Amino acid sequence: MNLQIRLFAGLIDLLGTSVLTIQVEQELISIEQLRQILLEAYPSASEQLKACFFAKNQAYAGDQEIVTAADEIALIPPVSGGQPANFVLTYDAIDVNEVSAKVNHANHGASIAFIGTTREMTFGQRTVLLEYEAYEPMALKTMEAIGQEIEDKWPGTRSAITHRLGKVAIAEASIVIAVSSPHRADCYEASRYAIERVKQIVPIWKKEIWEDGSEWKGSQTGPWNPLQTPQT
Repeated sequence: MNLQIRLFAGLIDLLGTSVLTIQVEQELISIEQLRQILLEAYPSASEQLKACFFAKNQAYAGDQEIVTAADEIALIPPVSGGQPANFVLTYDAIDVNEVSAKVNHANHGASIAFIGTTREMTFGQRTVLLEYEAYEPMALKTMEAIGQEIEDKWPGTRSAITHRLGKVAIAEASIVIAVSSPHRADCYEASRYAIERVKQIVPIWKKEIWEDGSEWKGSQTGPWNPLQTPQT
């Protein structure tokens, strides 16, 4: 059967259509199965799709609800008050281009993508893996607060932050911070400010795993004080 899925707002821009047509072999399919099909079909949009809810016949539908070709199906992105699309936590590999695209602006002459990766050798000690853990609701709020601070300090500047959780292998990205602004000086300054503030106030913890042990790492740039006034 063919299922038609209505899209709205940023999903239309992301997927290039207002209605997706999905062909499935069975005559009945659950919302959970339908979501998985979309995730496999559009891997570059996985973060946005995971944040969405399905609606069946103009009512929100749970994962176990069954839909057929006769149902009106819609994919609903977060409405006002939902998780900000520019500030994301993920257990999946980070798509740098996807994060950078969030800050593109026709009137901006500069953009920067800072990529923090897992380093193998630190002071002669070999790291084999990093593992990140977060107090997720608070981490998202503080990431959004950093974005607001940047906008206040450098008016017109846009920012987006995606941070990886779970296991991150050598040379893989653990964080991507994208910034754009009308002029390059503000862009450089805002990007540096963003990573320093992430280290200062976002409740994310890193475990370094070595060949012969492991350790959770806290602040490595002096005494940790999340209430300290940020430096510009």
